[in-house]
Amino acid sequence: MKNIKVLGTGCSNCRNTIKLIETVALERGVEVHVEKVEEIQDIMGYGIMSTPGVVIEGQVVHAGGVPSRQKVEGWLQLGTPS
Repeated sequence: MKNIKVLGTGCSNCRNTIKLIETVALERGVEVHVEKVEEIQDIMGYGIMSTPGVVIEGQVVHAGGVPSRQKVEGWLQLGTPS
């Protein structure tokens, strides 16, 4: 199971990022646990300045804007963050 955190305060881009990750995971048969991180102090702790941010297994893999479907597929396919 991949542990994924989506960092953001609840904007539409953050919600769309969560939905995209969950959709791709379901389509690929990859088990994920998606956690929403909304506290500003927690988000800043990852060193990102624009949201949404995506953290996989403790590593920041994306910040700012909804990631592309291709990018999400790569994260879930490789078994490690890219």
